[in-house]
Amino acid sequence: MTKTFLPLLQLSDSPRVVNTSSGRGRLKLIPNEWAKGVLNDADKLTEERTEEVLNEFLRDFKEDMLETKCWPPALSAYILSKAALNAYTRIVAKKYPNLCVNCICPGFVKTDMTFNAGIFTVDEAAENVMRLTVFPSGITSGLFFFSQEVTPF
Repeated sequence: MTKTFLPLLQLSDSPRVVNTSSGRGRLKLIPNEWAKGVLNDADKLTEERTEEVLNEFLRDFKEDMLETKCWPPALSAYILSKAALNAYTRIVAKKYPNLCVNCICPGFVKTDMTFNAGIFTVDEAAENVMRLTVFPSGITSGLFFFSQEVTPF
């Protein structure tokens, strides 16, 4: 979707992309050191390298090798999809320096997915995300926010 909107975003005086991610996508939660290394190398990070990690994960999943290859033991597909989204955020931010591209984990939200055990209401989480869309111009691009704070990928 981001690629589709890029031409329109570039017409804006203050173009922004805010990707809704998850704290589960943080690299420290990925025990596979190779994947973590690829996704953490901001200088060499590309869509192709990110896809390489995802393809390796899918191969290992199909071969029932997730544990052997040190992929996350639970919610592995969700974790990898969010880590890939975070990587894509960094890639787009680097490729289009005139855009402000960031990702955010809105917090642990009370939803069906969390069995309503979250800390934030849906409205509070939406406010966390919306805050990024209205920050003053000049905010650094390519960051990961956890609720309202910048946090490591």
